[in-house]
Amino acid sequence: MHAYVIGIGMTPFGKAPEMDHRDLAGDALADTLRDAKLDDGSDIGQAFFGSCLMHRTGQTMIRGQAALRRPMANGLLPKRMPITNVEGACATGSLALRAARSAVLSGDTDLAMAMGVEKLFDPGNPSAVFDEMGGGFDTLDRKSWIAEYARAAHESGSNWEPAGDRSIAMDTYGLQAAWHMHHYGTTPEQIAMAAAKSHRNGSLNPKAQYQFRMTPEEVLADRPVSGPLTRAMCAPIGDGAAAVLICSENYLRRLPAATRERAIRIRASGIAGGTFRAFDEPSLSRVAADQAYAAAGVNPDAVDLAEVHDATSFCEIYQAEMLRFCGEGNGGDFVASGATEIGGRHPMNTSGGLVSKGHPIAATGLAMAHEIVTQLRGEAGERQVTQAQIGLTENGGGVIGFEEAVCVVNIFDRDGGIGP
Repeated sequence: MHAYVIGIGMTPFGKAPEMDHRDLAGDALADTLRDAKLDDGSDIGQAFFGSCLMHRTGQTMIRGQAALRRPMANGLLPKRMPITNVEGACATGSLALRAARSAVLSGDTDLAMAMGVEKLFDPGNPSAVFDEMGGGFDTLDRKSWIAEYARAAHESGSNWEPAGDRSIAMDTYGLQAAWHMHHYGTTPEQIAMAAAKSHRNGSLNPKAQYQFRMTPEEVLADRPVSGPLTRAMCAPIGDGAAAVLICSENYLRRLPAATRERAIRIRASGIAGGTFRAFDEPSLSRVAADQAYAAAGVNPDAVDLAEVHDATSFCEIYQAEMLRFCGEGNGGDFVASGATEIGGRHPMNTSGGLVSKGHPIAATGLAMAHEIVTQLRGEAGERQVTQAQIGLTENGGGVIGFEEAVCVVNIFDRDGGIGP
């Protein structure tokens, strides 16, 4: 038994104050059904919906039911379709995708949908969302992680000084970058090279929030945010939605050849939880990746491209190490060598990544899947990776200690499709 992606859809990412969660969800759904060449979603047996900050609208519960009530009422979706609400901070979209895949593999349904919708931009108070980001930390025991960060700052010769003009997550990433620089010799210039590469890729993505290029020098000269990080190295605030349709092998066989030929198999999915760890201990993304590699029966060298959770461009350097594309401590040199460029040995964040494509939290993991599926189909245009066969997504969310609270690594395979 295998599970296949037959439809992907997403809105353009960016600031959309004129649209609410229902509008974004409706646009992503329509795009997904159109991509799957389905007239409607009447066969969808289950949906998994994520939105992290929808409570800011007063919708504290049944978020998916509220966001999707219109298409369920007008027949575009089954009116009795069960919706499971999913939340895992920035990993919400990948958790929804993993749940939809599990529902298909278990035999509960032949067709499932994963959707993530997020509105972060508040035109009346653009910085209001920064306080909300603190909910991704353990608010029941703040002293534990504050002490942990103070210790990390001491070991790296840096400071832990959160401020109200940014998300506290940016201070965490800045501290992680400072520790890595202190212990491995990673440089701000290497982080800037990762950022410049992602901005180049984003300029080729019509759905990216930022569609302009930057040089490493321009990245370094941008406004400082936290530690070695500048604004151009950090994901922006924005709105957006993304969705994926996943089906069983039996269902796929009943579909027209035009749909079968574009189906992409989800070959494996790994998941791991965060913990307080030694600063030099591999993170939970290494655990999730190793699970996925073992389940897929592939090694890291087989991965043709990856979308990773670069909430800051330092994360690309670090995740290159955790995904075993290079040795620990060598991520900066790996990026500087051009290995993560389109045409490099392991292209990363061909979509522009979070720093250029944007980061509407719950939609992010599904937008990663959107890029990988587009690439494996050979439909990525100017940013196409030649002869891409296997793609990977790494998506972390929340914070526990010096790492994320949860991480999902998915592996996708172009050669898993079903012929005529």
